[in-house]
Amino acid sequence: QEQLVESGGGSVQAGGSLRLSCAASGYTYINVCIAWFRQAPGKEREGVATIDTRNRRKYYADAVKGRFTISQDNAKNSVYQQMNSLKPEDTAMYYCAADYFPYCAMRGMTEYDYWGQGTQVTVSS
Repeated sequence: QEQLVESGGGSVQAGGSLRLSCAASGYTYINVCIAWFRQAPGKEREGVATIDTRNRRKYYADAVKGRFTISQDNAKNSVYQQMNSLKPEDTAMYYCAADYFPYCAMRGMTEYDYWGQGTQVTVSS
């Protein structure tokens, strides 16, 4: 069974760092786009970062550019998101998603078919 499992969330103070992990099981995600989304209470789910596992090309939302870094480890079948200089507005449930597209870029949540269960990130001021 294809499954994505996120981990690494937690509570930190503003300015701190966290590293999220997204591990795939049941399949090897090559030739797909892997994306991190987040959803804060009362807000829509928004794309944060995307990596094209074919060429490691990366895409970021403006709100996180320069602070977040997405990366992949094919040997571990995992994608990571290093989050530095965290702000209270980064507080949200973070989800990873996967799917095949001819090209990745930043895509909306409705375009992805495979999702993890989410991991909570809370940043206090």
